[in-house]
Amino acid sequence: MTFIPYGKAATDPWSVDITPAGAGWTYSGLRVVDLGDSPVEFDTGDTEVLVLPLAGACTANSFELTGRAGVFAGPSDFAYFPIDTRVRLSGTGRIAIPSARATKRLEPRHVPAEDVSVEVRGSGQATRQVNNFCSPEAFDCDKLMAVEVLTPGGNWSSYPPHKHDTAHPGEAVLEEIYYFEGGPGYQRVYTSEAGEIDTLAEVRSGDVVLVPYGYHGPSMAAPGYDLYYLNVLAGPGAERSMAFCDDPAHAWIRDSWRDQDLDPRIPFGGTS
Repeated sequence: MTFIPYGKAATDPWSVDITPAGAGWTYSGLRVVDLGDSPVEFDTGDTEVLVLPLAGACTANSFELTGRAGVFAGPSDFAYFPIDTRVRLSGTGRIAIPSARATKRLEPRHVPAEDVSVEVRGSGQATRQVNNFCSPEAFDCDKLMAVEVLTPGGNWSSYPPHKHDTAHPGEAVLEEIYYFEGGPGYQRVYTSEAGEIDTLAEVRSGDVVLVPYGYHGPSMAAPGYDLYYLNVLAGPGAERSMAFCDDPAHAWIRDSWRDQDLDPRIPFGGTS
């Protein structure tokens, strides 16, 4: 199943529990939990993980995460834990746990919010904000990559449509998870040379779209409704890379941005 509505990937205590086995692939995973009175503990096993507050704050082992009011309030601080680690979460926040199957055991780390790189991409009605908290250039780990994308109401992101399913120069092979908040919006995934796939899903808070292969995009925010998504990516490559290939039918769109203004609603949360 490419589109997973809210609640369909839940296992106590997780509101979202996407494992590589459950997704039918090898590397990428994601959990989301709403913390309450009792701490949540888990073993990372053969995966490296991030602890990312979506709303609220939490304690992750020895790290005190300040968090944020919500996903549109600016970037959050986050923590990293390697393979073979016991993690204990406590607090009252809604927490995302992006993960990837890994082999290297690195040191646990905490990254403050002010160190998260914020990028504005596109222009005009394709303007969007990208919080590059765990892109290859921003954060060093073994396999895991993750970014947040925030799209103002009426705009498109993940546009032009692109893919990363074939290993050649300029393109990596990656499994990708989209986790949404806000909306309503729409997400498109369609066939590439790597295989047939055809998804057009209405997405809202808590929904997930899996991209095993194929062109994906646009992600469309309905007018009046801002759209957030967390992308989690990992793949077999020896080096972490988010290199992609645009759909040739729509690649010309990038040239049109030169003559358009950036959307003044960005950045969200007063980030600059």
